[in-house]
Amino acid sequence: MKKKLIHLLAAIAFIAFTSCKNEGNVATADTKIYEGKEIGTEYDAEINALLSQLTLEEKIGMLHGNSMFSTGAVPRLGIPELKMADGPLGVREEISRDSWAPAGLTNDFATYYPAAGGLAATWNQEMAYTFGNSVGQELRARGKDMLLSPAINIVRTPLGGRTYEYMTEDPFLNKKMTVPMVVGLQDNDVMACVKHFAANNQETNRDFVDVQIDERTLREIYLPAFEAAVKEGKAYSIMGAYNKFRGEYLCENDYMLNKILRDEWGFKGIVVSDWAAVHTTVKSLKSGLDIEMGTPKPFNEFFLADKLIAAVKAGEISEAEIDIHVKRILRTLFQVKAMGGKDRVKGSIATEAHYQDAYKIASENIVLLKNENNALPLQLDGVKSIAVIGNNATKKNALGGFGAGVKTKREITPLEGLKNRLPSAIQINYAEGYLERYDEKNKGKLGDITLNGPVTIDQLDPAKLQEAIDAAKKSDIAIIFAGSNRDYETEASDRRSLKLPFGQEELIKKVLAVNPRTIVVMVAGAPFDIQEVAKNTKALVWSWFNGSEGGNALADVLLGKINPSGKLPWTMPKNIMDSPAHATNSFPGNKTVQYAEGILVGYRWFDAKKIAPLYPFGYGLSYTTFAFDTAKTDKKEYKPTETITVSVTVKNTGKVDGKEVVQIYATKSDSKISRAAQELKGFQKVGVKAGGEQLVTVKIPVKELAYYNVTNKKWTVEPGKYTLHVGNSSRNNSNQAIITIN
Repeated sequence: MKKKLIHLLAAIAFIAFTSCKNEGNVATADTKIYEGKEIGTEYDAEINALLSQLTLEEKIGMLHGNSMFSTGAVPRLGIPELKMADGPLGVREEISRDSWAPAGLTNDFATYYPAAGGLAATWNQEMAYTFGNSVGQELRARGKDMLLSPAINIVRTPLGGRTYEYMTEDPFLNKKMTVPMVVGLQDNDVMACVKHFAANNQETNRDFVDVQIDERTLREIYLPAFEAAVKEGKAYSIMGAYNKFRGEYLCENDYMLNKILRDEWGFKGIVVSDWAAVHTTVKSLKSGLDIEMGTPKPFNEFFLADKLIAAVKAGEISEAEIDIHVKRILRTLFQVKAMGGKDRVKGSIATEAHYQDAYKIASENIVLLKNENNALPLQLDGVKSIAVIGNNATKKNALGGFGAGVKTKREITPLEGLKNRLPSAIQINYAEGYLERYDEKNKGKLGDITLNGPVTIDQLDPAKLQEAIDAAKKSDIAIIFAGSNRDYETEASDRRSLKLPFGQEELIKKVLAVNPRTIVVMVAGAPFDIQEVAKNTKALVWSWFNGSEGGNALADVLLGKINPSGKLPWTMPKNIMDSPAHATNSFPGNKTVQYAEGILVGYRWFDAKKIAPLYPFGYGLSYTTFAFDTAKTDKKEYKPTETITVSVTVKNTGKVDGKEVVQIYATKSDSKISRAAQELKGFQKVGVKAGGEQLVTVKIPVKELAYYNVTNKKWTVEPGKYTLHVGNSSRNNSNQAIITIN
């Protein structure tokens, strides 16, 4: 009943976005709508009774992996394994208990959902809830207790191997998408395991690199989403990262796990290690870790296994300390109804409803980057043939790379999507165009993805190129599907450069030369250098690793059934050296990496240094046009405890229904401290019918304007004048309202 109530409230709050049928023509953004259920103390009597009956060995068996994805059980007392599953793209296929080898089951197919970068590109909290709720149902159908997701580390470098899996470069957008996703998951009697805590922003040397961040930057950029996941989303678990932070590994970092996570934020759940990220026994446990998970080796050899038993018997750590961690685990098991005999969500998996959830997210995240002379949507009058060119037209991304994927029965590719949607009378002329080439020996290492021998990954195969040219020549329209894939963008390896791989830039150039009616679609999870492509093509679309229904959603956008409304969740640079981590020569570091750019991450750096990006943060076009009237606030002066209400009417001045994202950025030009030129502090997606208008109201608590004061270690709202910039991207927000904070 609670799950249905929360979802109903969410639907009401976002009804203006979903249908534009609300009679008052008002859309509001309620920052309180997604609050999770906190772990309580109602099970303490049962937990204490169990503790009194557990042996030391049984207790410690609960603190480490007993299989690749579960902890030890105590059957005689009715304590089950805590069963986990990977989940950035959906529930991972079942693997063997003691190795990474697939279990070979026939009942572990799941829905493939859009990657989190694509989810963030919706700029829609309702889609985040939908994502979490849908995946949570699938997790329960598989009999799991914990999803190792969401991954919410800040996108610090465009070259990051997991950029596709992380959400955004902005801490505000990050936390606003994280909280409803966590709540949606946990509404299904499962645990969200929010990862990777924290400052895990590169794959290069991730196992040992020591990250150095000043305190203000840590608090303002890298921790807000984790804090919101704990305080608002009531996340039941957190995953510790691989890397070090200020000299200490993050799975044994007292400052991060005890002082900040538990003492400051009041976290009552469990901290799980990343796989093989533990380095000590007593220290890791005392520093706040609860469960050690790892890669294949005898499970009794884990640091929190036989070594911990020996440490207790040697008096290095007390059994009372062990009890603290066991209690935390038992509480979460009771909380998600894995224990206690209460009715638990049964769940469902790979259903048509879930495929449609994936479709909804994909249909809202596709970004229209360029549309000269209304080249899109495709006008099919008189069109008899369309060339579909590029390996990415048929590439599947549910599996691939080093990271977790999904075994799915449905993954609609772009080519399949066009075949599903185009009239049967139109001939599709497909040509692969380019070949994927890798150095398998060095796959997974920084940049080492060049094929050995005289042929490199960037050379086109002459026969494939000619096929593409011929297909383009004989077709009325050509669509090139380029970009990346999940073998090229992968966990455990950052990219070497922004350059498009596999000779794609040359392919695009040659196809454009023979067919000027060529549209380019990028399928990727992270920025690439597409300057020349953007300059020469009339229409440019950005899609993602976009789930089971990705091809259908993409075809619907190209053909105009769906009006694109995605916005970039990160900045697209013209040059890698324009990005802050690279401009400061502080990526990737060696044994240590100093975040020299400080708080100027992403668009903050581009604004401060007056650098023009190729496409700015928050950017995305539509098939219609929108106009904003003058933004207004409910008052001119506010106290630090109050909430600012910003209102603006959005008018659809075009001929088709569309969705726009109202974005609000705050500036304090006369600040006594160093600040970013502007910071996102509010947003709302709204649907507006052609020729219609919608009043959008966004509430911004004044505390959102605070900076972290390192002197008194408190969030501080500086008094004075603030300018609120309202628009539809970080570089298109000249609509202003000025307020004063007393």
